[in-house]
Amino acid sequence: MNARPTRILLQTTIPPIEDDWSIARFSLLRDLLAGAVDDEGRPLYAVEARNRGPVGVPDPVLSRLDESDFDQLWLFAVDVGDGLADADCEAISRFHAAGGALMVTRDHMDLGSSVCNLGGVGLAHRFHSKNLEPDESRHVRDDEETQAISWPNYRSGANGDYQEIRVVEPAHPIFSAPSSPTGVLRYLPAHPHEGAVIVPDGTEARAVATGRSRTTGRDFNLVVAFERSEEGGSAVLQSTFHHFTDYNWDLAMGRPSFVSERPGDGMAREPQALADTHRYVLNVAAWLGRRPTASPGA
Repeated sequence: MNARPTRILLQTTIPPIEDDWSIARFSLLRDLLAGAVDDEGRPLYAVEARNRGPVGVPDPVLSRLDESDFDQLWLFAVDVGDGLADADCEAISRFHAAGGALMVTRDHMDLGSSVCNLGGVGLAHRFHSKNLEPDESRHVRDDEETQAISWPNYRSGANGDYQEIRVVEPAHPIFSAPSSPTGVLRYLPAHPHEGAVIVPDGTEARAVATGRSRTTGRDFNLVVAFERSEEGGSAVLQSTFHHFTDYNWDLAMGRPSFVSERPGDGMAREPQALADTHRYVLNVAAWLGRRPTASPGA
């Protein structure tokens, strides 16, 4: 019998609001994962993409995630701090502790700070008013273009541009690129104000890629990875969900009306930037893998 496709849930932390970062704005990501096949043409992934239910009450899917047959949760924390109910965080934490895999990403300042209460991985995400970066010298504005947005807001470039990433040695498998001159991926989409992810004290996680601010030259973590262990499943923590949005892959896909920064055109001019982004997504999905099943008699 052929193995079933790995089940991936792409999930935002807001209801379906058209003029916001709803799941509809991650359609290119969804299509890329859903279109991936093995050598015999069989789908590798079964993808479900959804927004959360009404805010203020447990989400009907997230609050029972540990009882589902999903293998991976890709959580796009696009809320202003109220996107996950306590029951949602508890179920996601149980899912992860039982071996479920996570990709959790947010954005600048306090955007997505509802992820702070996720067991194990929540402390990797740092915000303006919760889970502050331990290095107080980083409690300063990095991007100056949009004055309404304060730290953390690392500027890796304009929306629509790409950034050259720095893969931390030893290179993690999610950055593998056999056809690259360096053997690793070189580019990801840029964003004017990325958030902060760190390696929490007392964990075996590690930073696996860094970016560099275009305004201050300061290095910052792009990706922190947790290996699968007795503590729980594997996890990838990302500094911004803009690495995955339609708008940052293709400006023609449009943006919410509140996005005012002047975009760039690097992704359109450099085909390798989008190719690296696609390879990164597929690498992450492959590395996160299937949720382990209990051994017979366990």
